[in-house]
Amino acid sequence: MVQITFVQHDGSRHVVEASAGMTLMDAARDDDVRGILAECGGACSCSTCHVYVAPEWVDRLPPISALEQDMLDFAHDPDPARSRLSCQIKVTDALDGLLVDLPERQG
Repeated sequence: MVQITFVQHDGSRHVVEASAGMTLMDAARDDDVRGILAECGGACSCSTCHVYVAPEWVDRLPPISALEQDMLDFAHDPDPARSRLSCQIKVTDALDGLLVDLPERQG
């Protein structure tokens, strides 16, 4: 299992155990992480699973796609360097210890 820590806007932490192959969004939704709405169910057609990836992890993720970049235009307060849609990040063993911050609100 891969451990991922979601940090709420208020600073509280929610550690999730995720299986390789699932998306970060699915891991959050399955473990009832507050702040991940996932309205489109992972189709990359909304921005309600927006997260900020910790700076030390940004370069360890696959590059952002053009579609994901376009959808981030609809996210609340996107950060050009750290914002990602959690539905587009596949959990791998290499992501063990990943730290992501949640925005104040989605969309």
